[in-house]
Amino acid sequence: MYSQSIHQRVMTVSGSGEIKAQPTVAVIQLGVVTESQSLTQAQQENARVMNQVIESIVKLGLPREAIQTADYSISPQYDYDSGTQVFRGYQVMNMISVTIEDINQTGEVIDTAVQNGANQVSNIQFSVKNPEVLYQRALSEALNDAYMKARSMARTMGLQLEPTPVKVIERMQGGGIPLAKAETFAAATPIEPGQLEIRASVEVKFLFFS
Repeated sequence: MYSQSIHQRVMTVSGSGEIKAQPTVAVIQLGVVTESQSLTQAQQENARVMNQVIESIVKLGLPREAIQTADYSISPQYDYDSGTQVFRGYQVMNMISVTIEDINQTGEVIDTAVQNGANQVSNIQFSVKNPEVLYQRALSEALNDAYMKARSMARTMGLQLEPTPVKVIERMQGGGIPLAKAETFAAATPIEPGQLEIRASVEVKFLFFS
């Protein structure tokens, strides 16, 4: 049917799709930082406080498998006096990652951890339990968007479009993008997860003829 080169009869269009969803899962990082001139004392105090933090979280009903070590570091600390480096002691930092499947419990988990000795709270992320399902919906919207664009261009230029594409390229993997983040930490920490955007993008090639 097509006597000319395929490159002369290919229309390339892009399509995008977006699905918005309420987050159902929160992941936060909580940490304990201790300092002492004695490394052993700094480690022991850090372990004592972190165990206290973990036990307090478990008492809220979170399973232990929802708590994982995210980072552990030991670093010497120095002061500077008239340009001279003076050893101050050691700093031990232990960070844990906590996955909270009841997102309404996020503020309570933060407050409880802080009350029990956590002095670092960071990197709050929101997601859904089955993001791949939402991504497939976004991908379907992206493909439909590309097809509608191709039909519109073909109609405008008086061309006939083959409805079945000859090539489809997935351009972007989907992921949750928070539209709102946790507010400043305080007593009775307010957490506003907002919505997530699950996005997909494709490049589609159609054959056309006049």
